[in-house]
Amino acid sequence: MSSSLSVYLLDVAATRAWVGSRDDELLEAIRSEFRDDTTRDDEYHSYAIEQGAPTADEALRAVVHGGPFSEDRSHAFQYGYAYQRLCSLTGRFLPNDCFTPHRGGWLSVVDQGLNALGITAVSVDDFGYGALPAPLPYADTPGCGEWSPEHIAEALRQFETTKRAVDESGQAAALEPEVEEAVRQCIDWMRYAEARPGYGVIGFRS
Repeated sequence: MSSSLSVYLLDVAATRAWVGSRDDELLEAIRSEFRDDTTRDDEYHSYAIEQGAPTADEALRAVVHGGPFSEDRSHAFQYGYAYQRLCSLTGRFLPNDCFTPHRGGWLSVVDQGLNALGITAVSVDDFGYGALPAPLPYADTPGCGEWSPEHIAEALRQFETTKRAVDESGQAAALEPEVEEAVRQCIDWMRYAEARPGYGVIGFRS
C-alpha cells in the first residue's frame, strides 16, 4: 500500500494560532473551499460516522473552535484531515513528486540521505509521526509534523558546512539518484521557507 506526503509553506506560529481561534470567517472560508471534498470524505467514512465519529464539517468546527473532541481515539483522523484543510487554505502547497506516492520506509531512506549531507536538524520521517497542535487529539493518520523556522535555519547551516567541506576535499557523499533528487526537494522546501521570515513547513503523511 502506498502513502502520500503533502507539504505546505506556512507561518507555523500563526497556523497553530488558528486552532481554537473561534474565527468563524476562517471556518466559513474552509467550508466553502472544501465543500465537495468534505462531502466525498463523509461518504467514504460513512461507517465510522455511523459509529460516532464526527463528520468532516463537525471536525473542522472543532478544530477552529478548540473542541469539543470525541474521546474515542479512533475518531482522531477527522481532526487531522480538518487541520490539513486549514493548512491547505492558509499555506502554499509545495512540490511533492519525490514523495507521492511512496512505499515502506522511503521517508527514513531520505532522512539517511539528509544525514549523509550533514543535515540532522530536520527529518521527513517526522512528518509521519509528529503530533497535531494542542488541543487536537493525536492521530495516526494523517501523520503530521512541522519544520520550524529555527530548525530549517540550522539545517541549512549544516548543509552549507558540508558543501564547504566538499569543496575543500573534493569528496562528496554518494547518494542513489532517487534519494539525491528527494533530498534536493527537501532543500528547496527549506529555501522557500528561508526566503519568508517566520515561515516553516508543515507536512502530512497519509
